[in-house]
Amino acid sequence: MAKPDYQSKSLPLWDFTTTLASHGVEFLLSGEQMVPLSSFDEEKTIICLFFSANWCRPCQSFTPKLVQLYNRLRTIGKELEIVFVSLDHDYDGFNANLKSMPWIAVPFNVNLHKKLCERFGVVRIPSLVPLNLDGQSVEEDIIGLIEDYGEDAFPFTRKRREELKALDYSKRQGGKIDQLLARPGRDYVVASNGGKILVSELVGKTVGLYFGAHWCPPCHAFTAQLVEAYKQLRSSRGGCFEVVLVSSDRDQNEFDVNVRGMPWLAVPFEDQTRQDLCRIFNIKAIPALVLIGPDGKPISTNGKNIITLYGAKAFPFTQSSIEEIEASLKKEGDLLPRQIQDIKHEHVLKLDMAKAYVCDYCKRQGKFWAFSCDACDYDLHPTCVEEAC
Repeated sequence: MAKPDYQSKSLPLWDFTTTLASHGVEFLLSGEQMVPLSSFDEEKTIICLFFSANWCRPCQSFTPKLVQLYNRLRTIGKELEIVFVSLDHDYDGFNANLKSMPWIAVPFNVNLHKKLCERFGVVRIPSLVPLNLDGQSVEEDIIGLIEDYGEDAFPFTRKRREELKALDYSKRQGGKIDQLLARPGRDYVVASNGGKILVSELVGKTVGLYFGAHWCPPCHAFTAQLVEAYKQLRSSRGGCFEVVLVSSDRDQNEFDVNVRGMPWLAVPFEDQTRQDLCRIFNIKAIPALVLIGPDGKPISTNGKNIITLYGAKAFPFTQSSIEEIEASLKKEGDLLPRQIQDIKHEHVLKLDMAKAYVCDYCKRQGKFWAFSCDACDYDLHPTCVEEAC
């Protein structure tokens, strides 16, 4: 499904100030102070109109992200100013909204705000409209750009989007695990006991990036399968395989509970890398498992299916290893009868391929080939067959 187009059309600063002047507005609001329109330094400052409302849930979700971006950019000396244009229903809503914002605002005037929406083509909120970008092409979805990249999205141009997409591609295909998992100021991932493991220790290993969350029931089921495969590989092949959790947990406590139940490593909860990896590998649903080879390049973005079907047998998870498993399974199936009459069951049992099942005779977990009953829920492992004479 395509992202909503939150972006409006960009116009010069004078178009904005002329519209204000036509409604008798000469000052903008900054807290309880008034800021004259003439104070804008349009040669140095990128000015963005922020169309929002206190009653709008997407606005409530996005505004804290924009506040964080704004404060961060101002701290490092970037010239950015934001002007709040309210679509609140009344002054109380406008005032409550304004208290959460560190930038300036157009005075509350329903007619003026409607006129600004029309002038700048705003059809939904939140919407962010940059002014005076010196002819540069404006990114069509600035809200989405900020949600994806945070402060790196500045100055919100189409050129910047292309630069960031190229950087994502470089990280995804560049063959360097440290570029994926580390960032300035952090060169480690965390273990379940709280210890720190250097990302450099993962170089040369096959790494599974596990996208999951404690609140997600399907993740619980897949985690059990992944733990089984992980422990088998650690036992049979030593440290050549590692898993790193990329959490979608809702808070630090949930993350801590999640990590304590896993035998592998994790990207720290407070780190932006979690969101970056979801974007880089286009993760839209969890659980998901991205497999990275010893060369640092992706083997598969469908690791969940590989583990679910084949478990540890699929290592090193390359296409050739999967093809070998499937060829072996086919050969095994060719040697089995198409159907049997077992003395332990009244109906004819037919050969079937199953991802996982429990044998109704030995009560043990089975995979792949099974003899199954079409008439009732009965499965039999091939080694448990006792054919009638």
